[in-house]
Amino acid sequence: MGRTVLGIVGGSGVYDIPGLENARWKAVKSPWGEPSDHLLFGTFRGVDMVFLPRHGRGHVHSPTTINYRANIDALKRAGVTDMISVSACGSLKEELAPGTFVIADQFIDRTHAREKSFFGKGFVAHVSMAHPVDAKLTKALHEACVEEQIHHALGGTYLAMEGPQFSSLAESNLYRSWGCAVIGMTAMPEAKLAREAELPYAIVAMVTDYDCWHEHHGHVTVDQVVKVLHDNAENARRLVMRVAPKLGPERKPSPGIDNALDTALITAPEKRDPELFAKLDAVAGRVLKGK
Repeated sequence: MGRTVLGIVGGSGVYDIPGLENARWKAVKSPWGEPSDHLLFGTFRGVDMVFLPRHGRGHVHSPTTINYRANIDALKRAGVTDMISVSACGSLKEELAPGTFVIADQFIDRTHAREKSFFGKGFVAHVSMAHPVDAKLTKALHEACVEEQIHHALGGTYLAMEGPQFSSLAESNLYRSWGCAVIGMTAMPEAKLAREAELPYAIVAMVTDYDCWHEHHGHVTVDQVVKVLHDNAENARRLVMRVAPKLGPERKPSPGIDNALDTALITAPEKRDPELFAKLDAVAGRVLKGK
């Protein structure tokens, strides 16, 4: 049993994690390109933590221009063992009012302009996404929300749209008819790539608005979102700091995720593309060593 290294990916409004001991920003290079920003390393109550602002400090990346593969690869190279995503979202349910934190447990991927896998031509792999979030991380987030008195919902489907535009009314009503709880632009392909990298993943979707379906709340505007973001960001920081000691410095395993690649690789060893094989050294190094 190794040490916990908790990775936090901060979404809109969350660009830093104050309070870390021995905090330092460091560049981490990836063969998949440039991550969104430098990574912030530090510790909190004996737990090693690594923070990455998904959109970069100053919010310079749109949901589509984020290099999700480089971000996940950089976190893996930084030694991250468990990953929590913090993401702004719109609500598709009346009871999930702005300010609510939704600990989503399922996803529907409606993105279409992003690289969604580390694998591909010359080296094919298929991982299971039936249960896309990690039970131990979800439990820790729920308990932390209760203790911090953060209004939240445990469970719900996150609809990932391409963006950067907000939904049309027809789209919003369609997703509501599917039973989705929240809508956002960044959880996919992030969650898929985390699974390919054998990183246990959980997400806190922070509601900023009612999308555009709610007749009494008007259309979504950036000003409206930013106002709620400021309130959500402080709660997100408190939540993350409460979760870290719950996980503790000694890491607990995540069966089925820690070894997700054991049954995923399908390309015969002699047919694997050497260049792609080399780029997978961090993501899939556990199963590729000696092969």
